[in-house]
Amino acid sequence: MKTYRIATIPGDGIGKEVIPAGQQVLETLAQTLQDVSFAFETFGWGGDWYRAHGEMMPADGLRALRDKDAILFGSAGDPHIPDHVTLWGLRLKICQGFDQYANVRPTRILPGIDAPLKRCRPQDLDWVIVRENSEGEYSGVGGRAHQGHPIEVATDVSIMTRTGVERIIRYAFRLAQSRPRKLLTVVTKSNAQRHAMVMWDEVAAQVAADFPDVRWDKELVDAMTARMVNRPASIDTVVATNLHADILSDLAAALAGSLGIAPTGNIDPELRYPSMFEPIHGSAFDIMGQGLANPVGTFWSCVMLLEHLGEHAGAARLMQAIESVTADPVLHTRDLGGQASTQQVTEAVCQRVRRP
Repeated sequence: MKTYRIATIPGDGIGKEVIPAGQQVLETLAQTLQDVSFAFETFGWGGDWYRAHGEMMPADGLRALRDKDAILFGSAGDPHIPDHVTLWGLRLKICQGFDQYANVRPTRILPGIDAPLKRCRPQDLDWVIVRENSEGEYSGVGGRAHQGHPIEVATDVSIMTRTGVERIIRYAFRLAQSRPRKLLTVVTKSNAQRHAMVMWDEVAAQVAADFPDVRWDKELVDAMTARMVNRPASIDTVVATNLHADILSDLAAALAGSLGIAPTGNIDPELRYPSMFEPIHGSAFDIMGQGLANPVGTFWSCVMLLEHLGEHAGAARLMQAIESVTADPVLHTRDLGGQASTQQVTEAVCQRVRRP
């Protein structure tokens, strides 16, 4: 029996609802698989922990996570705590502490979802966005001086290293190579950002020489937003910087129907540390505790977790169950135009997972 050790960090807001739902689905799935089980350990870090301890997670919290096979994360964000405190104190502390440098965000129009692009067929929108997840615009380098005075100054410096750029672009080329279309779009802004983004472009061209079977092109980030709306079928795999991909992936989720269904994997491709999987929807305090949260993004993140662990049969079984549920409009949550509750969707997915 293979037992995978999974850390769950519900975090804030609706994370406290969807992460237990994800655990329930994984436990149900384990009952249908041979020789696979999960051992969960929950860590109550987040806004409540901050109010009690003055920090979003313990200073030595990474040590408690290091021996896990994977992490299932909910959200970081609390209306009573500054956003930069919640993000840097929890999610980014884990991502950067474990060098999870590849943020991977698949996007598809799932069965039964009424996506806003009316002329877009489901097969036209089947993307994976690869986000550089360790440096760039979110390096945390900068500062403030003369606060409160007319001469106040604030800086945020985007840091790009050749090592960081090359490894994420190489990861994206490998991912594109593994997909049927073997097509990669490298997003840039080198017309205006004339130093780091020019290096980004140069490294992309150099890495491309190692992947002659992958077709690739380059697109300015502003033009990429229009292309995603107007020519979705021209896109397959995308790689972009930390900030650019953060924005583009939210647009992608909206074009696929809802942020509530979108998953993320924060991956350490070298398998030195546990990777972390999460829905992208955020803490959504406005619907917290009302049973309105869509758990599909968490369930799809669980699929990515299973694929990362090499449990491909289990991942396929769970994805099939998810698609069976989204295909039924009665089981749509409010963000998809329906009335189903978080628990109703969870129970429906569990029921379909159990089917022979």
